[in-house]
Amino acid sequence: MGDAGDDGTARRSRIQKRNRARIIEAALDVFSQHGYRGATLDQIAEQAGLSKPNILYYFNGKEEIHVTLLNQLMDRWLAPLRRLNPEGEPLEEILTYIRRKLKMSQKYPRESRLFANEILQGAPRIAPHLDGDLKPLVDDAARTIQRWIDAGRIAPTDPQHLIFSIWATTQHYADFEAQVGVLMAGRDATDGAEAFLMTLYTRLLRADSD
Repeated sequence: MGDAGDDGTARRSRIQKRNRARIIEAALDVFSQHGYRGATLDQIAEQAGLSKPNILYYFNGKEEIHVTLLNQLMDRWLAPLRRLNPEGEPLEEILTYIRRKLKMSQKYPRESRLFANEILQGAPRIAPHLDGDLKPLVDDAARTIQRWIDAGRIAPTDPQHLIFSIWATTQHYADFEAQVGVLMAGRDATDGAEAFLMTLYTRLLRADSD
């Protein structure tokens, strides 16, 4: 059996994990609302219900919190594109990817805005991920789409611009949530979005669309 010292160490470890998680969750709220430049440690501390010195006990400053948050979210953000199956039915694979991206926009709007804000600032803190994680993944997906095009399984299009277009039409609902909410007053912000996007991309990509 462990002694009292072991129990105390385990309890401190649980508290530290819980506090770090509170800080990261609070930072996600603050950064997604105010962007990196507009966010402050005081705002994060208030949102987390912790003192500013307590925040600085766990993190060296705002940048470390932001980088930690981006690193933790990257795998989740890239997961839908990683699931594109080169051996699957091309049109259904792409439509499924669109559905997943739209669901992520609906479920994780703060994360979407966090990445959008970072990119708008020139990606100073996420640039290594763009080169090391995102670009190889997009290159692979573009090659898969091009093979489908070359085999006549979907209509000709530019694979990279297709991927960019999917990002734009799905993440718009998160990144411009306030605008969408005003313009669709009285309706759910994503009401009809999936059906519209399925029709749009099916017409674009169906091999017999010509």
